[in-house]
Amino acid sequence: MNVLQPQNARVGDIGENADERYRALAIDTAVSTMVAVVVYVMVKVSLDGIRQWRARISMLIVGSGPVGLTAALVAVRSGKVLKLTVLDERYRSALLCRPQQIALDPRSVKFLLGLGVDFDNMEGCWHNDHFFTRIGVFQEYLLSILEQKKQKVEVKVQLGTKFTEEYLRKIPHNNWPRVIVVADGSCGDSCSVLGISSDYTVESCHAYGANATIERLDQRQVPTPEIRAHSLYFDLSAYGMEAFREHRNPTTKPGFHLKIYGTFRNRYMALVCPASDTKTVRFLRHTASSSIMKNIFHHSFNAYKTDVEPRLNDMTLHHMQCSRRLFEIQLSHRRISAAYIEDDNVAVTVEGEAARVLNFDTGCGVNLGMRGLESMGTFIYRTATAVDQNDVLEALAAKIQHSRQVAEAFKHTGMADSMYE
Repeated sequence: MNVLQPQNARVGDIGENADERYRALAIDTAVSTMVAVVVYVMVKVSLDGIRQWRARISMLIVGSGPVGLTAALVAVRSGKVLKLTVLDERYRSALLCRPQQIALDPRSVKFLLGLGVDFDNMEGCWHNDHFFTRIGVFQEYLLSILEQKKQKVEVKVQLGTKFTEEYLRKIPHNNWPRVIVVADGSCGDSCSVLGISSDYTVESCHAYGANATIERLDQRQVPTPEIRAHSLYFDLSAYGMEAFREHRNPTTKPGFHLKIYGTFRNRYMALVCPASDTKTVRFLRHTASSSIMKNIFHHSFNAYKTDVEPRLNDMTLHHMQCSRRLFEIQLSHRRISAAYIEDDNVAVTVEGEAARVLNFDTGCGVNLGMRGLESMGTFIYRTATAVDQNDVLEALAAKIQHSRQVAEAFKHTGMADSMYE
């Protein structure tokens, strides 16, 4: 027995050494695997980061209105656009002489400031945190910014060029843009050229309204703050409707809201009331006399105009054009606001009044277009860095969702923001 003990001890030592070597080998293998995984992840993340950093795409914008040019500014500041083309069938002179005035609300102002817009270098005026300027002035300013960006991005502005199927055929297949933005307004036909459905969803804004405009050639064409008046009531007894005061009835909704806007030369008016079935509203919705609305606008303008502009009189009243009666205010927005052209690997998004349009002029319509552009930077980034088609489709789905949210938000709060408050 004493002879066997050393042999058993040696066998035990050999077993323990084998276990230790096995454990050491297992640890080395686990560490090596972990190091390999970490290195792989780091290399992949680095390569993905480099790919995303270097990713650049070409982009085509159809329409050089305020929304189209703002989309162009988003593109050049995104850092993901190598080549940008802006297309419009109108010539530069037709664009820059547009007399209509736009009112940029605080949210749009903040959005544009983030894009580097310097309002101090643009003709216009401020009032209640809104910026008022002429469309032509705004477009000229954005065009000048795009000219300055040509050092970093290949920017080509082709005015007087219509977007057609023939134009597309002339583009070499390998030079097709990765992104096309359609912003050619409510009357444009670029969507039909691209095969995008023209079906619209029409929804009520739960309000009735009427518009009027007057051009006075002897007045100045300078930006002017808007004027708002609220809780207006009209005595229509002269037109066969008995005089009464509906505002004394606590169950009736507030009266009419008036806005006077535009330059002194091109004056516009908007009259709106929340949807209701009061006697006045019914009368003005169904009247056959066009003189009733004209007289309402006539007297409302003289009551609330600025002190420095002349009153409307019988001699100048014939220059006024206005709605014949109150009509239901409706928002129309495209059922399909984005699309993917699979054969050419092109993502298309529709913006501005080409995507959603109101049948009533509030003087603040440009802000609805700006809301849609708030997701443009993210959309460009996701499209430029997309690895495959699924990534592009996800970017388009997010853009469609945002477009629907813009329409839904305006339907509920748009009239309150632009007219009631």
